[in-house]
Amino acid sequence: MEEKRIAVVAIVIDEQSAVPEVNAVLHEHNEMIIGRMGLPYRERSISLISVAVDASPDKISSLTGRLGQIGGVSVKAAISKK
Repeated sequence: MEEKRIAVVAIVIDEQSAVPEVNAVLHEHNEMIIGRMGLPYRERSISLISVAVDASPDKISSLTGRLGQIGGVSVKAAISKK
């Protein structure tokens, strides 16, 4: 079994119509989520979400991959080395 890592996933949503799909994906992966913070930037019609996770690198990659496939969404992860 692959060792778990702590990571922060940064999500930028440029199209507000993508928000329900992003939330659905995050809900599907809720077992790995430590916490999340969302910031709506109304002046620019952009939403920013940071999600702290505890999971294997493969599961973190799976989550970011699913989110990255959603139109109007950009995602990056910073993963701990241990």
